[in-house]
Order: sequence, then structure tokens, then C-alpha cells
Amino acid sequence: MRVLAVTDLHYRLPLFDWLLEASQHASVVTVSGDMLDIVTPVPYEAQAVVVTAYLTRLAEHTTVLASSGNHDLDGPGPTGEQEAGWLHRIDSPGVHTDGASLDRDGVRLTVAGWWDGERTRAQVDRLLEEAARDRPERWIWVYHSPPAGTRLCFDGKRAFPDEALAAWVARHEPDVVLCGHIHQAPWADGGGWYDRLGRTLVVNPGKQVGKVPPHVWLDTDDATATWYGLGERETIDLW
Repeated sequence: MRVLAVTDLHYRLPLFDWLLEASQHASVVTVSGDMLDIVTPVPYEAQAVVVTAYLTRLAEHTTVLASSGNHDLDGPGPTGEQEAGWLHRIDSPGVHTDGASLDRDGVRLTVAGWWDGERTRAQVDRLLEEAARDRPERWIWVYHSPPAGTRLCFDGKRAFPDEALAAWVARHEPDVVLCGHIHQAPWADGGGWYDRLGRTLVVNPGKQVGKVPPHVWLDTDDATATWYGLGERETIDLW
């Protein structure tokens, strides 16, 4: 299985166009949050329509996993806390969003959304507990914010740790967590595009200028993870 991981596209449509082309070679595409952008002049509702169309087109030839980030929230959900309602309304069997968990080629893939408070955090907790039951040998999570205790939280000036994710990783020990949120992490002095929490590999492709997003290819057969960003390339062991 070949997984193409990107994050923080922030409604930059040339990046979605690139993803459509690159995804032709992927078994699975993951987007770890912030597909929309709260500061762009395009109305939020219009952004959601356009990105929904892109995700639906991606799903015509590959499996798509898309988690919400803080820029994707569009109002209170059933819990009364902020959620990405537009993401839940995507009507395509090939697009898997917040709360989804599926098995593909011996790997469990779980999508955990951005949580806004105690109730939505409890939803993520239940999702991971349920997905941990009878799990196969390999398990990959898609989640927006990087966990505490990793260099992926550092933007060059300060760290933005997700303590809840670090605790979930310690409890469940997934093989890989694909995240984002901290755009500068791969290039910051003291940062990086990958780190490990115990046995868990955590990956943050980052965000860069240009028409090609930084991205990571995971190859479960070769057991490698390869990052491409700003003319750089690096390959590490996946497991």
C-alpha cells in the first residue's frame, strides 16, 4: 500500500490540483486538517463546496482520509461544540472523515477530528478505544495537531504541544500518526518532519510556498517513509 500524506492546504487550489494528479499513484490519500482557510476572502461556504468537490474527485480513483483542523470548523455540532459539519456531509463512499476507521491491506486507518472541548475530545477517545479492538498488526492515525513530546510541535520560536494526543499515543501505541498544524516544523531549528514517541512514528509534512505541497509517501511494502519539501528529500524506516 502506498499512502500519500499532505496537510494544511488552506484553500490553495493549485495544491489540490497537484494532489489530484499525484494521487493517481496512491492507494490512499490523507489530508491532516486545515483544508479551508478562515482568513481568505472567499466565503467559507463556497470554500467548503469547492473542497468537497476536490475530495469527491480524489475518491474516484483512490481512498481518501480527511481529518478536520481548526480552520475547518463551521459551527456547533450535536455536542454544542465546534465541528466541521461540511466535512461530515460529504456524500462519497470513498471519502472517510472525522470518526471513520477502516482496514486496508492489513492496515487499520483511523481519522480523528479536531476537538473543541470536553465532549468532542470524548468522541475522539471513544473512537480510538473502539478502533483498538481486534486491531490488525499495523495502525495509522490521521489527526491535525502534533503530539506533545515531539519536535513536530516547534515552529522555531515556541512549541504548541497536544497533550491529549500524546496520552492517546502512549495508551494505544499506533504505528504512525499523520498530523500537521505547525507549518514551519520541518525547517525550524529544533523542529523536524518526523519524530518518534516510543514505537510510534509521528509525521508532519509541513506547509511551504509554491504549487507543490510538502508531502510524505508511506510505502507499507518497502516499510519506508519519504518526505519531499522545498527541494529536499529524506527517507526513513516506516516501522
